Amino acid sequence: MAVYALTGFSLVSLLSFGYLSWDWMKPSLVADVATDPMEKSLSPTFTRPPHIIFILTDDQGYHDIGYHGSDIQTPTLDRLAAEGVKLENYYIQPICTPSRSQLITGRYQIHTGLQHSIIRPRQPNCLPLDQVTLPQKLQEAGYSTHMVGKWHLGFYKKECLPTRRGFDTFLGSLTGNVDYYTYDNCDGPGVCGYDLHEGEDVAWDQSGKYSTFLYAQRVSKILASHSPKEPIFIYVAFQAVHTPLQSPKEYIYRYRSMGNVARRKYAAMVTCMDEAVKNITWALKKYGYYDNSVIVFSTDNGGQTFSGGSNWPLRGRKGTYWEGGVRGIGFVHSPLIERKRRTSWALVHITDWYPTLVSLARGNLSNVQGLDGYDVWPAISEGKESPRTEILHNIDPLYNHAKYGSLEDGFGIWNTAVQASIRVGEWKLLTGDPGYSDWIPPQTLTNFPGSWWNLERLTDGLRKSVWLFNITADPYERYDLSEQRPDVVRTLLMRLVHYNRTAIPVRYPAENPRAHPDFNGGAWGPWASEDDGEEWEGGREPLKSRNKKKCKICKLRSFFRKLNTRLMSNRI
Repeated sequence: MAVYALTGFSLVSLLSFGYLSWDWMKPSLVADVATDPMEKSLSPTFTRPPHIIFILTDDQGYHDIGYHGSDIQTPTLDRLAAEGVKLENYYIQPICTPSRSQLITGRYQIHTGLQHSIIRPRQPNCLPLDQVTLPQKLQEAGYSTHMVGKWHLGFYKKECLPTRRGFDTFLGSLTGNVDYYTYDNCDGPGVCGYDLHEGEDVAWDQSGKYSTFLYAQRVSKILASHSPKEPIFIYVAFQAVHTPLQSPKEYIYRYRSMGNVARRKYAAMVTCMDEAVKNITWALKKYGYYDNSVIVFSTDNGGQTFSGGSNWPLRGRKGTYWEGGVRGIGFVHSPLIERKRRTSWALVHITDWYPTLVSLARGNLSNVQGLDGYDVWPAISEGKESPRTEILHNIDPLYNHAKYGSLEDGFGIWNTAVQASIRVGEWKLLTGDPGYSDWIPPQTLTNFPGSWWNLERLTDGLRKSVWLFNITADPYERYDLSEQRPDVVRTLLMRLVHYNRTAIPVRYPAENPRAHPDFNGGAWGPWASEDDGEEWEGGREPLKSRNKKKCKICKLRSFFRKLNTRLMSNRI
C-alpha cells in the first residue's frame, strides 16, 4: 500500500529538520534522580506553579510497555515510571473522543452529550462550547498553553478548534487518524483530505515528516522559545500508535525476529514513541524546566488487538468496557513528588486530571460546577487514600441494545439491554453488550490471526445482559458473580439510575456533506459559520482543490495504490 511504500522517505524527512542531530543513546537524556531511599523527605516544595507536560498515547495496549512484561522495548517510559509513581488502578475510556473530552472537561461523557461513539469528521459536532476547558483554566492561572498532536474533539466551526478552546498554539491533526507521513485521512471512499494544522491554518509544508518526530521536535522548540520562569502547559497527544501501522524502517529492523507482521510494525511505533518521549524529557532538562515540572503519561484507551496491540492478561480490547478497553497505562514523573519510586493502587480516572492539574497550578475551581473528577495529587504524591470510590464507565443509550436484556432482568429499575458499566468500590457491573470479550495473548506468532484465535474464547455470555465482578480479587474478569450476588447487582443498578438522571441528551448529529475536504481546498477543516445561516446546495459538485501541493499528494497516493494493486495481483 502507499502508506507503507512512503516509509522509505523517513530518513530524509528526519534529516531535513535536524531531528537526528540529537544523541538518542546519551545515557543522561532522562533525568538522573537520586537513589537514596530517604530522598522523599528532601523533595522540593512548590515555590511556584509547576510546568505541566501531559503525554497521551493513542491505542497503546495495557501490555505494551516494558514494565508490564512486554516484548516491546520502552526504556524511557520504564525509567520515568520507575522514578515516579506508577498508577496501577487507573482508568480511561474505551475509545478516542470520550477519553479526550473527559480529560479536557473533567466530566463524564453523559454530562457533555458525547456518550455515543466518537466525533466523526463530517459531523457538525464538537466539544460543547459552554464547557470551560482545562487549558482555559490554566490560562486563567497564568500559564502559557500549547497543544501538539491529535485533537479529535470536533472542528466543524472555528469556535471548536484547539486555539479557541484554550490553547495558545496548536500543531496537529483535527480528525481521528491520518497517514503518519502524508497526513491524509479518508472518511469513506472518495472522501479524503489533508489533516495537519498549524494554529488555524493548514500546514501543507510539514507533509513528509513522520508525526511522532515532528511532534517531539515541536515540543522542544516551544520549550526553547519560552522562559522556564513562566509556567507552561504542553498537551502532547501523540498519534502513535493508532493505525495505520507505519514506522521508520530502522525501528522495524529491531523487531525483525518478531514473526507477526502487525505486531512487528506496532512494536516499532511504540519504541519510536518512547524515544520521542526521551527527547522531550531531555529538552525539559536542557532548557531549565525539569526541576519544577510534572510529567503525566496516559494512554487513551485499550489496544486494538487485530492491529498489533495487546492488553494481556486483561479481558477485551479497544472499544469494549471490559478491563482491556478501559484500564490504562498511567504514571506521573516529577521531582516534586514527595514519595517517589513506588506503585500506587489508588483509584484514578482520566476525569481526575482536570481538578488535579488546576489545583497544582494554583488555579480557581470554585467557579467550576459539576466536575466528575477529583484532585488526586495527595494520593499520587503522598500516598494518601484516593478521594474517588466509584467510576461511571459510561451509559450509551444509542448503542445496539442487547438481544436478551430487559427491564425485568434489571429488577424493574434498569433496562439491562442498554450498554452501561460502572465500578463502585471493588465491584464492577456491566449491562447490555459490553463488546468483544475474549482474552487475547500478544500476537507474536506468524499466522495472524489463526495462531491465537482459538485461545481463551468465551461463548457462555451470548445470552446474558448482566455481569458482575469483584475487580479487586478478579482483575481479569473471569468469574461472573451476578447470580451469586443479586444484592450487589441491584445496588449498582441503582447507581446507574442515579447517574442516568443527570445525563444530558446525546449529541450525535448526521453527517453534513459540506464537510467534504474538496470544499476546503483539499484539507479537513471548519465548514460552518458561527451563525451557519447558509443553505446547502445538495446537487452542487465539490470544488476542485486549489492547492497544488495537495494535488501532488493525491497523485502520489493514486500511483502507489495502483502499484500495490499490480504487485498484489502478481503475488496472487
